[in-house]
Amino acid sequence: MSTPILQRISHLTRRNWLATTFAAAMSLSAPSLSLAAEDSRVFEMRVYVTNEGKLPALLSRFRDHTIRLFEKHGIENIGYWVPIEKNEGADTTLIYVIAHKSREAAAGNWDTFRKDPDWLAAAKASEAGGKILAQKPEVIFMKATDYSAAIKPGAASGERVFELRTYTTPEGKLDALNSRFRDHTVGLFSRHGMSHIAYWTPTDADAGASRKLIYVLGHASKEAGLKSFDSFRADPEWIAAKAKSEVNGPLTLPQPEGVKSVYMKATDFSPIR
Repeated sequence: MSTPILQRISHLTRRNWLATTFAAAMSLSAPSLSLAAEDSRVFEMRVYVTNEGKLPALLSRFRDHTIRLFEKHGIENIGYWVPIEKNEGADTTLIYVIAHKSREAAAGNWDTFRKDPDWLAAAKASEAGGKILAQKPEVIFMKATDYSAAIKPGAASGERVFELRTYTTPEGKLDALNSRFRDHTVGLFSRHGMSHIAYWTPTDADAGASRKLIYVLGHASKEAGLKSFDSFRADPEWIAAKAKSEVNGPLTLPQPEGVKSVYMKATDFSPIR
């Protein structure tokens, strides 16, 4: 006996059946795509490197003053992390992401923040024992990709680590890399136990707007993350997708420039933990 869906299809012309199938597929995929497309926020990644021994003072300033003042001035706190490994800045580096309604809003937000008497007092008090930052912060403005998970605060049920990955492509290859992530990579990451935090591309040319993909994953531990990537790279579906996408050449530059990875832990005041 025919199933109800087959009975319905048997009464449709081939043309109408194809049109109906296409429309149904679009209606199923639209929510996830529209969700990402609606995220028009401007994201800002900032990397602070402190003088030796000054990271605790910087973290205290953020915990006790900065994050609250950010919110006061329209800056949304997204995530705050420090590297796990000493050679990647575990004792000196804070990596964080904030969000603004627009690039124009970002300029206004920072202007009012820097003039706030509470911020000026907190900054002065925190540096009574010496200057905190060793160098000018690295700043990258970014936009969410159309396949990024919804970027919002949240904590896992248990401890986890985060991995910041930055891919640099040859000129003209970023669209192909994004297509591979959209159609294959993110699904395979899920298959191999990785959780998606966010996927971004820079918005400014001097920060790699046409050549960089920046994303953050969650893992149960660094060891779990390394194991997940080992199984991911051995997956026949990934091997086939990679080969097909690179018939005209690799989509990332050779190592170590092409793919960079930093394992991190969330601070105790990070909205994403």
